[in-house]
Amino acid sequence: MGSYSLLGTIVVILDIIAIISVLLGSASVSHKVIWIIVVLIFPVVGMIVYYLVGRSSRDAA
Repeated sequence: MGSYSLLGTIVVILDIIAIISVLLGSASVSHKVIWIIVVLIFPVVGMIVYYLVGRSSRDAA
């Protein structure tokens, strides 16, 4: 059971980093809200999709 709690902790930390990245990005407020909802509802998939699709080239630098 210890490895599951470690994995859960890692997912939560990465989701927090993704949400901070969304908030600091240059997107409009509505896009930020949508991405935060996606990351919160689908923690692992939402985070991966945000980093692959959601970030603009200006935010990735």
